[in-house]
Amino acid sequence: MDVALFFKIASQVIGGLGVFLLGMKHMSEGLQAVAGDRLRKIISAVTNNRVMAVIVGIVVTCLVQSSSVTTVMVVGFVNSGIMTLMQAIGVIFGANIGTTITGWILVLKIGKYGLPILGIAAFFFLFSKKDRLRYIGMTIMGIGMVFFGLELMKNGFKPLRGLDEFNAWFQAFHIHMDSGLFQIYADIIKCAAVGMILTMIVQSSSATLGITIGLAATGVIEFQTAAALVMGENIGTTITAWLASLGTTTTAKRAAYAHVLFNLLGTAWFIALFPFAIKALSALIAARTGFNPMDICIDTMDETQFGVIVTAGIALTHTTFNVTNVIVFLPFAGLLGKLVTRMVPEKDTQEISHLTYLDVRMLDTPSIGIVQSQGQLNFMADSVDTMIEQLGSVLESGKSDEKLEQKIFHREEILDNVQKEIFLFLSHMVSGQVPFDITTQAHMQMRIADEYESLSDYVANVLKGVKKVEYKIDDAALNPLLTLHNRVADYIKKVNEHVKTENPDLLTWAVTEGTAISELMKEIRREHIAQLQKEEGSPYFSIAYTDILNFYRRMKDHALNIAEVIAGEK
Repeated sequence: MDVALFFKIASQVIGGLGVFLLGMKHMSEGLQAVAGDRLRKIISAVTNNRVMAVIVGIVVTCLVQSSSVTTVMVVGFVNSGIMTLMQAIGVIFGANIGTTITGWILVLKIGKYGLPILGIAAFFFLFSKKDRLRYIGMTIMGIGMVFFGLELMKNGFKPLRGLDEFNAWFQAFHIHMDSGLFQIYADIIKCAAVGMILTMIVQSSSATLGITIGLAATGVIEFQTAAALVMGENIGTTITAWLASLGTTTTAKRAAYAHVLFNLLGTAWFIALFPFAIKALSALIAARTGFNPMDICIDTMDETQFGVIVTAGIALTHTTFNVTNVIVFLPFAGLLGKLVTRMVPEKDTQEISHLTYLDVRMLDTPSIGIVQSQGQLNFMADSVDTMIEQLGSVLESGKSDEKLEQKIFHREEILDNVQKEIFLFLSHMVSGQVPFDITTQAHMQMRIADEYESLSDYVANVLKGVKKVEYKIDDAALNPLLTLHNRVADYIKKVNEHVKTENPDLLTWAVTEGTAISELMKEIRREHIAQLQKEEGSPYFSIAYTDILNFYRRMKDHALNIAEVIAGEK
C-alpha cells in the first residue's frame, strides 16, 4: 500500500477517534454539570430493590456516557461502604443497559452537521457567563464532536474498501452465515475475541463501538461481523472496573468480579443464540426500513442510508443483548452475589476503607465524586462519635484499659490519614472543569474534614491528660468532668447528624448550646480553682485537669465550626 495513502487513512482515523472520545468526555462532563444535585439524588436513591438499582444504573450511565465510569464509581462506593454488594450488582446491570444509548445517539442523521453544531455550541461554552448555559453549550459541543469524529473515521475507512490486501485481511473476520454451524461459531468467537482484546487495550467500549460503527457504516466489515465485535466489547469493558478494584476491600473486589461474570456469562449464552438472534434482528430492521442489514451492499445504495441502517442494526443488537441479559440475570442476582462471595472470601484481618483505594477515574465524575467524599466525612463523624463514647467509658471506669486506649489512639491516626486523603481527592477534583456549586461544596468538605481531624486530636489529648494524672481523679473532680463530657458528646453527636443529612438548620441551636457548654466549663474550672485555693488538691493535678477542661471547650469550638460551615457561614 502507498505510504502516503496509509498516513492519510491513519491520520483521519486516529484524529477522528480522538475527536470522538473528546466529544464523549465533554458531553459527559456537561451532562453531569447540568444534572448537578439531581445526579447525586439519583445515586442516593439506590436501595436493595433490584429494579430500582437497575434504573439508577441506567440513568447514571446515560448521564456520564460511560458504563466503565459507572462501574468504577460503584467499586469506589462499595469500597467505602456507601453501597452494598447487592446494590452494586443492580447498578452494574443497569449500567450495561445505559451504555447502549451511545449507539442510538449515532443513529441520528446529523453526521455532516457535527462540525457546525460543534462550532456554534463552542461560542456558548466559551463566552456565556451563566454556569448552566455554559455547560449546556459544553454538552451540545460534545455531541457535535462525537458526530464530527465519527464522520472523520468514516472518511478514513472509505479507501480501505478499494484495497485488496485489506479486504483479504478483513475476510479472516468475516462471519460466513451460509457455512456449517461449527464454522459459524468459530467465526463469531474469533470476532468477539478481537472486540474484547481491542476494548481491553483502549479501556473504552465507546471508542471500540465508534470504530466498529465506522467500519460497518462504510462497508469495510459486514453487519454480522460488527455485531459479533460488539459482543466481545461487552466483555472487554469489564477490565476497567477490575483494574479499579485492585487494592480495594473484599466487597469492592466482589462487585468488580460480579461485573466480569455478568458480562462473560451473558455474552456466552448470547453467542450460542447468535446465528438465530442476528437473523431475527435483521428481519425486524427489514420490516421497519425495507432493507435487511445482512443483505444490503454500500455499492448499490445511498451511502448515508446504508450507514443509518447498519448503525441502527448495531445499536439494536447492542440494546437487545444487554436488556435481555438483565431480564435473564435479574432474578438470579442473589445467586451471583453468593458466587462472587465464594470466589473472593473474607480476609482474616479486619479491613478499613480508605479513599486512596479509589481509581483516579472517579475524578472524572465530580457530581458523584462529591458523594464519595461525603461518605468519607460520614465515616469521620462516626469515628469521632465512637472515640468520644470510648473516652466516656475510660473516664467512668476510673482505671487504665490499654486495649480501649489503643483503639482511641489508633482511630485518631486513621482520621489523620483520611483527612489528608479527602483533601488530596477534592483538590484534584476541583482542578478541572467543575461547576461552581461543586467547587463550593468541595471547599466546605475540606473544612469539615479538617475540623473532624482536630476533634479527634482533642479526644486523644483528653485521654493523654487522664493518663498523665494516672487516673487519680476523685469524685469531686470526676463528676463535673463526666457532666461536661456527656454534654459535649451530645453536642457533637447532633452536629454529626446534620453533617450526614447536609441540613443547614442547625446554627441557632449550635450557638446557643455552645455558649451554654462554655459557661459550664468555666463554672467547673472556677469551682476547681476555689478548691485548689483551699489546698484541697495538688498544683500538678490542677494544671492537667484545667487542660482537660480546655480540651473539651476546644472540641465544642470545632463542632460549632462544622455547624457554621454547613450553614454557609464559613
